[in-house]
Amino acid sequence: MMSIWSQAKDLAAKTPEERNRYVDFLRAVSILAVITGHWLIVALYYQDGSLTPGTLLRIQPDTQWLTWLFQVMPIFFIVGGYANAVSLESARRREIGYAGWLAARLNRLVTPLLALLLGWAIFAVLLYFWDVSSGVIGLASRAALIPIWFLAIYIMVVVLAPATYKAWRRWGFASFWVFVAGGVLVDALFFMADLRWAGWSNYFWVWLAVHHLGYAWRDGRMGSPARLLTYSALGLLVLVLLIFMGPYPLAMVGSPDEGLSNTAPPKITLLALAIVQFGLLLAIEKPMRRRLSGLRVWAATVLINSMIMTVYLWHLTVMVIVVSLAYLAGGVGLEFEPGSSGWWLTRPLWIGFLYAVLLPAALLLAPLERRARAPDAAVPAAARQVGGAVLICLGVALLALFGFGNAPLPYLDIAAFLMVVAGATLSGLLPGFK
Repeated sequence: MMSIWSQAKDLAAKTPEERNRYVDFLRAVSILAVITGHWLIVALYYQDGSLTPGTLLRIQPDTQWLTWLFQVMPIFFIVGGYANAVSLESARRREIGYAGWLAARLNRLVTPLLALLLGWAIFAVLLYFWDVSSGVIGLASRAALIPIWFLAIYIMVVVLAPATYKAWRRWGFASFWVFVAGGVLVDALFFMADLRWAGWSNYFWVWLAVHHLGYAWRDGRMGSPARLLTYSALGLLVLVLLIFMGPYPLAMVGSPDEGLSNTAPPKITLLALAIVQFGLLLAIEKPMRRRLSGLRVWAATVLINSMIMTVYLWHLTVMVIVVSLAYLAGGVGLEFEPGSSGWWLTRPLWIGFLYAVLLPAALLLAPLERRARAPDAAVPAAARQVGGAVLICLGVALLALFGFGNAPLPYLDIAAFLMVVAGATLSGLLPGFK
């Protein structure tokens, strides 16, 4: 562990002065918030030899307000917008075209994803031959693969980033408001015309709008801290009105209200929350950047970011494995009724233990995330990469919805996994397609 920390400090000491360390800090803090939030809201209860799954948000509805703190996916997309803007500017200076830029981005995003999906595909096959029911396999794999929904949309946001950044550079906030208008229109169709299918397009409208805020941050277009706090307050007002005077549910994560969710599909409430977070976090950017000039805090940030995709993708798999072992051991640690005082008192131990298991697993798997493309590797044509990315996203979306072993159509899980493999091969991320 000390050697890993020493490496992180060495990398931190070599960081260029012009780098905005606050971007990396927000990415690291956000990922820890997501992981902690997921581990907290999962409410499992072992009683009389059986395990009852549930979520805290349904068992104790008064905890739904906590999701306003733990829903930090907007920060991911804002940080992504900033990082993609920096990356595109660098590529333009170095005269790297779209295909070369996209190849590097896909390599960083998809490589750790492939390891997770391959691991679960093998595990699902083993469970099948051990006569584990398809329902159990499906429940475990769906729980473990929840995090991959983010990549199903973010990869497409990256594919579109050169076009959306060009729109931002040309039209500024007008391009942002186009995406906002699209999200508002889709929600109107969802609630007023009962066109529920239209709501799924908000995976693009809402998240592209949030991603655009990262462009605004990069260009320094948001103004003084006072103005940023004003934007945040206005966003909070809109969010409160939408929820308490509109048709939107309180929870910003999951679907505790039957048939209605702020996230699946996304609603404009997430955009309002993004503005609240954006204004607050950017208002304190200057003092935070001064704080991050110290080596210790910045080294910790570097360490987390060096394995950020790995810890995000694997944290629920770790939880599934721990829960499975606890069940086989007679429910040890799972005997507290969710929502009880004993359950709450043991949450710090529960979360701390899961982090203790996740950390060594992440250190083992993180080199895949840091593996860069070979300098002399051929760059596939842009059309091939885009086609491959679409296949990857379709397969990932299906696996996030249904997992392995219990899909609604025969062999849909196998087809989804093969879509990801075919897409990765087509994009040049796996050998075999010249």
